[in-house]
Amino acid sequence: MMTAVPLENMHGSFVDLLETNLRAQNATIGVMGLGYVGLPLVRALRNRNYKVIGFDTDIRKIKLLKENKSYIKSVSNKEVEDFKKDDKFLPTSDLNHIKQMDAILICVPTPLTKYREPDMSYVVSIAEMIQQNLRRGQLIVLESTTYPGTTAEVLKPILEKSGLTADQDFFLAYSPEREDPGNLHFETSQIPKVVGADHEDSRRLALALYEQIVPTVVEVSSAATAEAVKLTENIFRFINIGLVNELKTIFDKMGINIWEVIEAAKTKPFGFMPFYPGPGLGGHCIPIDPFYLTWKAREYGLATQYIELSGQINGRMPHYVIERLREELDVRFSKGLNGSKVLILGMAYKKNIEDVRESPSLIVYELLKSKNACVDFYDAHVPEIPEIPEHRELSGLKSIRLTEDVLKAYDAVLICTDHDDLNYEFILKNSKLVLDTRNATKDFDKEYDNVVKA
Repeated sequence: MMTAVPLENMHGSFVDLLETNLRAQNATIGVMGLGYVGLPLVRALRNRNYKVIGFDTDIRKIKLLKENKSYIKSVSNKEVEDFKKDDKFLPTSDLNHIKQMDAILICVPTPLTKYREPDMSYVVSIAEMIQQNLRRGQLIVLESTTYPGTTAEVLKPILEKSGLTADQDFFLAYSPEREDPGNLHFETSQIPKVVGADHEDSRRLALALYEQIVPTVVEVSSAATAEAVKLTENIFRFINIGLVNELKTIFDKMGINIWEVIEAAKTKPFGFMPFYPGPGLGGHCIPIDPFYLTWKAREYGLATQYIELSGQINGRMPHYVIERLREELDVRFSKGLNGSKVLILGMAYKKNIEDVRESPSLIVYELLKSKNACVDFYDAHVPEIPEIPEHRELSGLKSIRLTEDVLKAYDAVLICTDHDDLNYEFILKNSKLVLDTRNATKDFDKEYDNVVKA
């Protein structure tokens, strides 16, 4: 007669088996969300020979991947083709494939609502999809940036609606993404990973996976701690950028070049880290993530004063740029913004990428239009502005061609994004006025008197 195996022994056996398979690259990994975080993560997993199922509700993305085409510049078409060698990458929108995944990595957006509160709809939606197909023995890891407590307070209850219990039937961890789009020096497999979980087995399994794909894994005591790590990283940048943006406006009134100040200050080998001003903050992380903590802090009756003040400073920068442009047009040409022809160089939120999410250039464009200026843009990385709910009136606008005659036709050229492929000397040579918000023209400052740092 066969003796029944105690439940705790069964639990131990499938934890051991999953850990063994994860370490041996013999597990199937699911990546939920194939955007700027998910697709590079697929690359890192495939480079370690894992079988990967990539899930996204965007049918366009799935179609392109099946045609060996990438929609992200940091991942090439050739790499997408290589993903599918040995039939080890399946892009899909079919929820039934969730059952085949041994580990499920969630990489969905976490934006803010119009009231600057966390929009957890993408996390909730993907959690409900997983819950409907959850099976015993799976590892689920949230990678999306969020507030401390999300894994335990949002993700876990939804998944347990399946009738399975976290840390007993399935395993739950948090490991924040650390992607930097456009950074050629670091890709997913080169960046240390932080991993946190509220149970030893869940943490152990997440470590077993990430230790195979990144050089260093930093273990922390809980999911909430790992969530706080990611917010701290982004808040640090957010506040320091706010500081240097404020210094920029003050030093400008004093006739001091902020860029020269920073270059000199950073020669100090200790106690100083350079941050740089700009026309505002963009991207999916830095302008948004700090306010996740602001929202969560209210639950504890606390205010995040540094964050909120930095948000005010950074949010004013597009207005500061417009005011500087107005002043220069008045001084140089005795004209205002009304009716002036202005060309914006760069619509992406930072250089050498195609991403326009939260880009300050969008706000600058709208502010100029509100002043009745005639506005165009040039950006080789953004030939057409995509559909953006917050900026619907800009959707579909196309980049102009950049020629000598075109430049000469504008009253002012405004450098909002310092793409490396722009010929700045050519721009200065053929423009009446150039307002440079990124110090992109620093090599030609002494040769041209038509450039102003703003």
